[in-house]
Amino acid sequence: MATPVRMPRLGMTMTEGTVVDWPVPVGERVEKGRTVVVIESEKNEAEIEATASGFFRHVYVEPGETVLCGTVLGAITEAPDEPFDVELFRRENDLAEPQATAAPVARAPQPATDRPVAAPSGRRTPVAPAARALARKLGFDPAEIPGTGPAGRVTKQDVEAWAAQRETLVEATDGVRLEVPAQGQGEPLLLLPGFGSDVSSFSLQVSALAMRRRVLGVNPRGVGVSDAPALDVYDVATAADDAAAVCPEPAHWVGASLGAAVALEAAIRHPQRVRSLVLITPFIEAMSRLTAVTDAWCRVAGEASAETLARMLLPWLFSGRFLADAKARERTLRGLAASVARVPAPILERSAAGLRAWSGSRRDALAGIDVPTLVLVAGGDLLTPGGEAIAQAMPNARSVVVPGAGHALAIEASDAVNEAIAAHLASVGR
Repeated sequence: MATPVRMPRLGMTMTEGTVVDWPVPVGERVEKGRTVVVIESEKNEAEIEATASGFFRHVYVEPGETVLCGTVLGAITEAPDEPFDVELFRRENDLAEPQATAAPVARAPQPATDRPVAAPSGRRTPVAPAARALARKLGFDPAEIPGTGPAGRVTKQDVEAWAAQRETLVEATDGVRLEVPAQGQGEPLLLLPGFGSDVSSFSLQVSALAMRRRVLGVNPRGVGVSDAPALDVYDVATAADDAAAVCPEPAHWVGASLGAAVALEAAIRHPQRVRSLVLITPFIEAMSRLTAVTDAWCRVAGEASAETLARMLLPWLFSGRFLADAKARERTLRGLAASVARVPAPILERSAAGLRAWSGSRRDALAGIDVPTLVLVAGGDLLTPGGEAIAQAMPNARSVVVPGAGHALAIEASDAVNEAIAAHLASVGR
């Protein structure tokens, strides 16, 4: 009997992964639990273990190739010489199911939106013919869909992924629907990403958190496939109301940077919905460096590629020590480029306006937030230093400092972040 090695789904936002390495040569015996393949998905590199003992018989996907979750990557047989039909085994065990075969998605009436229909520098977004046909069949405007092909070209796979993501939409306030991928069971925990990011920025936390809780990642307005109302400002208060609406029961709120501002606002506006807070690299008043970087972020997003934007952001988000590791830097660059591509420039501008409007407005309210709070501070944060002072201003808060780490703390120091969050949640109890 043969056992497949498949591309796993490691997080709530993962739809595909890239094979990095096969550490086991074909023909070698492997024991259950041994690492047989190393894969990469966005910002995470993971070792995948064999689920059965036997002999490693075949590689279907070579290093560097990217495939959908569920795709058969390799095969393990009980004996080194047992009959084995390579193609039949792949067909019978491949669980990757393209969305193209699904019935057309019925779309509810949408609020007014103005997602961009042009690529950077005014170029019209290129769309592959097969992608255009599938988008029309499923009821989508292909101009709404971020493209991952050459020069931002929208591929058939992009349309399939977009259709799958639209199934996670949840009604929020004012008829606006947000993308809320979920994983796990138990009491709810909300993840709120920072400026210009989506919930994939928590990809290194989700698996650990979902072991005991139902984790809800909330992509704010205009991020990913969330609806994008045509407003001048996406303010923090509305973002807090949106998140509270998609989770109407008390929850633990985990926010990073601007997401931490949303979590704080929710604790003020909806205290009955907040069991505890985890604030990662938070701010109360945006420093001039933070506003300068957000302004540059908006400008570069409208004029250059996602990879160029990601390269510009790396030194602001990560420490020099982290960036000195070339392998980690390039892996993170690829993940960051994929993440920033999901947030169009007009959405960034509205979010930046909301950030500026909120800055400095809630300093006096901190003393009134008495839910258990953990503040995670990055010792080398260039954008939002001063997290310890925020903890000191709150009656039931404590801070944990990760020395030397940069602003993107959940990515750079994921183990420290995961341990601190686990201890915080354990102290809160059920």
